[in-house]
Amino acid sequence: MVQGLANKILRVDLSSNRTWVEEPDELFYRRYLGGAGFIGYYLLKEFKPHTDPLSPDNLLIFALGPLTGTPMPGGSRNSIGAKSPLSGGIAKSEVGGHFGYELKRAGFDALVVQGRAPRPVYLWVRNGEVEIKDAAQLWGKTVLEAQEAIESELGERNVRTATIGPGGENLAAISCIMTDLRNAAGRGGLGAVMGSKNLKCVAVKGRAIPQAADPEKYREMARWMNTNYMSLGNAAGMHDLGTGTAAGMVGGNLTGNLPVRNWSDGLFEGVEQITADAVRDTFRVAMEACPACQIRCKKVVELENEFYKVDRRNGGPEYETLASFGSFLGIDDLAAICRANELCSLYSLDTISLGGTIAFAMECFEHEILTRADTGGIALRFGDAQAMLKVIELIAHREGIGDILADGSRKAAQRIGRGAEEFAMQVKGVEFGMHEPRLKQGLGLVYAVAANGADHVSGLHDTLYTQEGRGMEPIRSLGFLDPLPANDLGAAKVAMVKSEHLWRMFSDSLAVCRFVPWTLRQQVDLLRALTGWDYTDVEALKQGERVATMARTFNLREGLTAADDQLPKRFFGPTPQGALQNTAIDPAAMDQAIRTFYTMMGWHPVTGVPTQERLEELGVGWASV
Repeated sequence: MVQGLANKILRVDLSSNRTWVEEPDELFYRRYLGGAGFIGYYLLKEFKPHTDPLSPDNLLIFALGPLTGTPMPGGSRNSIGAKSPLSGGIAKSEVGGHFGYELKRAGFDALVVQGRAPRPVYLWVRNGEVEIKDAAQLWGKTVLEAQEAIESELGERNVRTATIGPGGENLAAISCIMTDLRNAAGRGGLGAVMGSKNLKCVAVKGRAIPQAADPEKYREMARWMNTNYMSLGNAAGMHDLGTGTAAGMVGGNLTGNLPVRNWSDGLFEGVEQITADAVRDTFRVAMEACPACQIRCKKVVELENEFYKVDRRNGGPEYETLASFGSFLGIDDLAAICRANELCSLYSLDTISLGGTIAFAMECFEHEILTRADTGGIALRFGDAQAMLKVIELIAHREGIGDILADGSRKAAQRIGRGAEEFAMQVKGVEFGMHEPRLKQGLGLVYAVAANGADHVSGLHDTLYTQEGRGMEPIRSLGFLDPLPANDLGAAKVAMVKSEHLWRMFSDSLAVCRFVPWTLRQQVDLLRALTGWDYTDVEALKQGERVATMARTFNLREGLTAADDQLPKRFFGPTPQGALQNTAIDPAAMDQAIRTFYTMMGWHPVTGVPTQERLEELGVGWASV
């Protein structure tokens, strides 16, 4: 038994209406840890290769980390994973809020769902017990409507939920799972996997409080972070200025980081209308936080005018959403962006992939690949906020052009043809996070090689490590002493990219938020204080490597190859204006960086297949392709 954990995994088979509990041994927990580690293990161990992501045999895994459910800043996150209907490979998404916190207190470290219910259901997990309950009356409801109906039926307040809306029910491959109404497990189409199982919601409530092996040390570290966070990283900007994750959009526009019109441009004239400061000064009514966190990075907006009404219960737009529905679509109507964000929360749609897919469609329309006959009369042009909102509705309900766009830009381009593929800006079928790889070329490498597609939180952001100063401290703790240019793709930069990627995969197993500025050493100390293990930094990075290599192995087994580790051609040319008008990624340098990354990971330098020796070294020799 591991101190600080529930030591129980809840299993549910919806096809047979059966539930059971597994109690893994300590070695299992130490080897896979939680979060992303659990997802990689279950998908490789129990998933039949080449199974359709929307079949009953896919696994939907809600995986907590060791810290989840404990009163530790940044420790409320959890991972959700499955085989992705968007990429055909692994889907892994981290999400905050109270859901994971409550699931741990309900007595479980993870929930693994398989099968398909014959009719809509939801799960009610409370204090070590689980019920499969009828959800026929919930099907078709928005996430907010479902939350209200469940609490009314159960006679409980503050029930924590992971829910899908019409987007997930209609199996949109860009749908997500919403926790507590406003937190999105966004990437990879997890909402469609949940919908394919006829599973509307997982509702949880618990009261067990995990006890740390060294409670005084654990409390001391929590007090330290709550006292010092304002002087660390960018936490002060998120908290003090009330801008959350969207601080610096004007600066991003000047440096070229802000994406504009489907990555086709480098400067957005209306940026000041859509910044976090603009949100703060207009529609923002509060800043909220995950449990035990003082940073309070989550915006809450509310508005009602002659055009839009936005309910504060549905949260507010963070940076990725302000960019994906703003500059990325050429839109500077902040009220419309807030409404689009609310629709995504209600319908369970990933704002990043949705914005990327609409941008793709807008560019197709601008190039007359799509016409009004295709769009149902909508003039789907950059800058048209009303067109954006109409298409969101169509995508959620798979109506008209929305039926083609609901599965993301890659599949839409394949269906449309006529050269549309040129405008589908994705890797492995997954649209990009809103950070420019022509500026941050090490991040571009991560976009290319990350198992779950173009994920902006899977590795370093180069601009943090380009000059001497306090900003270098996190990477110096990994052994990198010298700053490197943001556009460097040499072996030293690849080594830096690899090491931070492994750190992020460890963090996603620990399930700790990257916005709470814990160092790697502090994360290890937290784990030691919680579990009593003699854990080390070396073991932490090996855990990150284990996660990355298991995910790579899963993708290869499902048919993905090194050919899928490629950026769209657009990034190999400069932007027509802005800071990057003379900057592009060198395709030969990127190709060499990818091969160097493979080699450093112990994968074949051409195919990217992990060697058996490296799998054995990581303790997962059973997981060979």
